[in-house]
Amino acid sequence: MAYSAKIGPSILSSDLSQLGAECRRMMECGADYLHLDLINVHSEGQQVSVCVKCNNTYIMSITMNPAGSKVSQLKKLPESVGLAIKPNTTVEELAPWAGQIDMALVMTVEPGFGGQKFMEDMMPKVSWLRSQFPSLDIEVDGGVGPDTIHRCAEAGANMIVSGSAVVSSDDPRAVIALLKDVVLEAIQKRFLDR
Repeated sequence: MAYSAKIGPSILSSDLSQLGAECRRMMECGADYLHLDLINVHSEGQQVSVCVKCNNTYIMSITMNPAGSKVSQLKKLPESVGLAIKPNTTVEELAPWAGQIDMALVMTVEPGFGGQKFMEDMMPKVSWLRSQFPSLDIEVDGGVGPDTIHRCAEAGANMIVSGSAVVSSDDPRAVIALLKDVVLEAIQKRFLDR
């Protein structure tokens, strides 16, 4: 088992005018990483990148369409490489690169804005990825919180992006701990069931 439970609050749901303070607050509440969405509607398919430093954690997000040979170029960088699939993208389209990437992200909402309803019909994609690539980090993003975390964890997701459920909570530390506990329990069960 090469993967572990990681919880990344989505900064999209926070007060962006206080980005530094929000990053520190989430890290102090137990976040393993921070998730920052970048959407550039004017150059979809072009490379977009950002590097955010928060408590010595570096986040690199690079988006391109199609992935193609870019994956091998990105693997030369010191950062981890991940590919994301939107709800209307088949998981098989990601498969050719799954052996070369560090993380696969299955969107559980349509990208664009926070607070959307979780799309449970994306869980078979997560299950398929976990069965085919057992040591791959598999992340889910969109509508994930205390009410939906069990489905994500049972399907095989180990990296959880949670926006409003964490950031808008009265006790983000408790929500992060709950999400992590559920994922850890599912990982342990999966490991013992082998």
